[in-house]
Order: sequence, then structure tokens, then C-alpha cells
Amino acid sequence: MASPARAGADSEVGRLRTVLLHRPGPELERLTPQNHDRLLFDGIPWVGQAQDEHDAFAAALRERDVEVLYLTELLTQTLQYDDARAAIVETTLAGRNARDLGDAVRDHLRGLFLDAAPEDLTRLLTAGVRNDEVRAGIRGTLVTSLLAPDGFLLDPLPNLLFTRDSSVWLRDRVAVTSLATEARRREAHLTGLIYRHHPRFAGAGLLHGHDREPVEGGDVLQLAPGVLAVGVGERTTAAGAERLAREAFAAGVATTLLAVPIPRERATMHLDTVCTMVDVDRVVMYPHVADTLTAHAITEAEPGTGVLRVAPPEPFLVAAAAAMGIDVLHRIETGLDPVTAEREQWDDGNNTLALAPRLAVAYERNDATNACLEAAGIEVIRIAGSEIGSGRGGPRCLSCPVVRDPLVVPGG
Repeated sequence: MASPARAGADSEVGRLRTVLLHRPGPELERLTPQNHDRLLFDGIPWVGQAQDEHDAFAAALRERDVEVLYLTELLTQTLQYDDARAAIVETTLAGRNARDLGDAVRDHLRGLFLDAAPEDLTRLLTAGVRNDEVRAGIRGTLVTSLLAPDGFLLDPLPNLLFTRDSSVWLRDRVAVTSLATEARRREAHLTGLIYRHHPRFAGAGLLHGHDREPVEGGDVLQLAPGVLAVGVGERTTAAGAERLAREAFAAGVATTLLAVPIPRERATMHLDTVCTMVDVDRVVMYPHVADTLTAHAITEAEPGTGVLRVAPPEPFLVAAAAAMGIDVLHRIETGLDPVTAEREQWDDGNNTLALAPRLAVAYERNDATNACLEAAGIEVIRIAGSEIGSGRGGPRCLSCPVVRDPLVVPGG
């Protein structure tokens, strides 16, 4: 059997070879009317249907010769190593959890985690731990006595479904991100553990990290080799974008980073909710922001110094084309009326996953946006997403590209 291709990606549209997904699992079954808002879901998904939709998504990728890796399978394999197991147990029980649990509960959970088989530990770390599942084994603690039987000592991670956010490959380096919300921070702990300890990623260069300033993968677009656009809004902070710029410049994986302010709203939580690439020089963009989105081009003032030069704001498409070295970054004109545009943006119509130039995966329900893409010469692979999209995320959000073919730029 041929060895896996070396991990890395230098664009949004190079031929996709390997992708990291997370099939919905028991963590989604932990969502309730009481906790779904806190855990960042807009409703309670039908888990069986979500799994069927996700399986169809994975099958569509495989039909296009994309290797599909599953996060929980990689995690279970990683947890076979004692050093990895010890590291994730301590990280999981640190920080806020340490303050909330107290010594007795924390020590009990540490023993439970360290004694669990790898597949069982994967479930505990992703589906969480409920009070009534362990309370009988912990006696004389106020924490378990006052917590409701169905209350969580360790929250589930339903947003693990959106693998785009916790890591981003930038050429041959992987940036393990720092997720902004408490409900999601542990996702990056698990992803980082895989990249550090799984043999598949031995020698991978790491950037950023879960303890850094907030950056989420949905805000990071690789417009062209060496050119990044980073949304700054609800999830990624200006400090996070600045840190990523310095790291990317120092590692030689980028020469320009465009900082793109976006509204701090649920509907526009990430840059990729309003704009994604579908060709080497074309994007699909939410019409309401197309004429107002701006960008600050960030470069190094002097190579190797880490001193940044921040340019004044320009229209996003203008700044992006200049950084990419092309005449125009074309916007596919959706031409939708305001109500249709807003409905389809909410339903992730602009959140496409490019498998190659002019080939993209999109949710089937966004008929008007998909018709505009096809009219512009983009082949659209339609998938169902009524349930897997209930946490607000489309095909791009659901996927972390691990291997893309290097992008061949005409004349480059």
C-alpha cells in the first residue's frame, strides 16, 4: 500500500486529496432544550438523520477520490500512547474544570480516564461525563450532591462536527487554533493531541496553539499560496490575527495576511459564512457584504524581524486581488433578492467546500445560490444538510483539508 501523501495545503481550491471529518456521535445525543444554546446549537438535531447526511457527504468525497479521515478514529489510535493519554487527561482537568470540580471529583475523573480503554476514553472526552454516571463512585462531595443527576461534570463537544475550526493546514504546517468560546475550547486540545502524537503526522510543524489568542479556522481563507485572509469578528480577535500573521511569516508559509473585519453576529460568526473560494480567482459572497467588506493588508516591515506593517483599509476584493497578484478577484453575482439572500446565507449557502477549481460541495437546499454557481461554470455537488447544519455550518465548516495538491498558478 502506498504511504499517505505528505500533509499540507497552500490554497482553498487545489485538488483535495485527504480530509479530516467527524461523524456525528453520542455527543449530539447530549443536547437538550436546556443546554443547546450554551453549547452553540440552534436546536436539537435528529442524530440518526445527521449521521445519514454526514455519511452521504463522506461518500460524495470518496467518489471524487478524497481520502476521509475520522477524528475519533485518529484520537482513539493516539490514546494508545501513554504520554498522549497522560497529557490529554491533565489538560482536560485543568483550567476552568479544575475550579468547578474540586479535588475529589477531579481525582476520581483522572482515575476513570487513565484506566479507560482508548475507545472508551475517546467517548468520555467527546460525549462528556454526566453526574449520574459517576456519582455513585464519588462519596461525600458537595459538588456532586448539589449538581442535578443529569448535570455535566464534563460537557459534551457537539461542535466537534465542525472540524474546520480547530486546525488549519498552511502549506506544510498545521495551525492548532484557539477557540473563542468555553463550549469549544477542548476541541483544539484533542486536535492538537492528534497532531503531536499520531504517527500519521510525525514531524508536522505546529503553529499557534490552544493557549494563544483566539483564532478559529472558519475565519482563515488561503486565497493563494502565501496569501491568507482572516476574519476578525465574533470568534477571531485582532490579537489572534496579529499573532497568526507573525507566526505564518516566521514559518515562511505566508507573506501577506488580510485582516477582514466582519460583523460580530451569530449569522456571520466566521469569514467563511459570507465568502468562500470556488476557483483560483473567483469567490461566492453574500450580497449584503460584497460592497462593504474591507481588509487591512499585513506584511512584515523587514523580513525576519516580526515587525508588522498594517495598511489602511481597502475594499476586500481589491486588497485580495493585489495580494494574490491578479487583476481581479471575481465575485460570482448571485443576484438574489434580499430575503432569499438572507435565508440562504443563514442556511450556509456561501459556505462551500472546493474539491478542485470550479468543483464545490454545497447544501442542496440553497437552490438559488447553487443555480448562480452553476450558471457561472461551477460544478456543484449537492448534499443534504437539514440536520448536520443545525449548529450553523456548511460543507466547508464540516471539513478540515489535510492534503491538497499544490496550486498551479498560470504564469507562476
